[in-house]
Amino acid sequence: MSSRLARLVFALLGAGLLPAAAPAVAATALTADAVNTARYDAAALGGLSPVVLRAQILLDRAGFSPGAIDGVVSDNLRRALVMAQRRHELDDHGELDEATFAALIETDDGPVLGDYEITRADTAGPFVPDIPSELEAMARLRRLAYTGPRERLAETFHIDARLLVLLNPGVSFDGPGTRIVVPRIARPAGSAQKVARIAVEKQARRVLAFDPDGRLVASYPASIGSGDKPTPSGLFTITKVARLPVWRYNPRFAFKEVKGGRAFNVAAGPNSPLGTVWIGLTAPSYGIHGTALPEEVGVADSHGCVRLTNWDVQALAAMVQKGATVEFIE
Repeated sequence: MSSRLARLVFALLGAGLLPAAAPAVAATALTADAVNTARYDAAALGGLSPVVLRAQILLDRAGFSPGAIDGVVSDNLRRALVMAQRRHELDDHGELDEATFAALIETDDGPVLGDYEITRADTAGPFVPDIPSELEAMARLRRLAYTGPRERLAETFHIDARLLVLLNPGVSFDGPGTRIVVPRIARPAGSAQKVARIAVEKQARRVLAFDPDGRLVASYPASIGSGDKPTPSGLFTITKVARLPVWRYNPRFAFKEVKGGRAFNVAAGPNSPLGTVWIGLTAPSYGIHGTALPEEVGVADSHGCVRLTNWDVQALAAMVQKGATVEFIE
């Protein structure tokens, strides 16, 4: 087990979301058929739930990202539900109720889980089996690639690595030609939008994207700065969109975890501190970017920037251009 997957498992266990006895039960209950045909049942929302999993994937496809798809009720899911409820003119209480579930299915009733055949590209690498947690140790690596095919596939299909394993018990993710069950996360053809304005709602830990006519086209869970390293306030514009960015640490950032006083570069890759995309702003040194730990988005604080999952920031980057406005809302 990679160090990253181990951290995720222990985090779920510690949060009480994954009891020690749950994996075997969930692996049996979370079949593709059970999830694709799941009907609303308030009593079935606890723990790893086919109802919740179906709702999460439908939200993801509609542009209301729940973050890493994990099959459990969380704050990220509730925030995604609020946006979907507003879109469907329902009470925006953020709970998965029968009316909200029905509205999601009415909009998109296609299967949410399907088969995928692992390709040579999925398993080719190069991989970095162990990513250090210290920035100065990261700086000694030539690349911050995925730790292996399982992590690559998890990010490709917007799912946390633990749930990917549960959906595919006993399956190795290292062999091209292996068929696995994954979320069907593709949005409908022609659904791509142009984004003219982004709103970062600090208290809600959510990034909202609006088209030139002011219509909400997407929303994403976000990690926001802490009291020690706050996210800026005010109105800014986008200055650049960089894919696979190299990050340069400046000593004036004064991160507590960095011991030395010298500048250094951290290589590009999905496991870099910037993830796969950097959206730069007119606020110097601040931006919207990806992260190596999608399960922490919306939960952990950032160093002041706005962190999204790699797949969400990629989707946002495909819709924005230089000059789009970014408003930080208290």
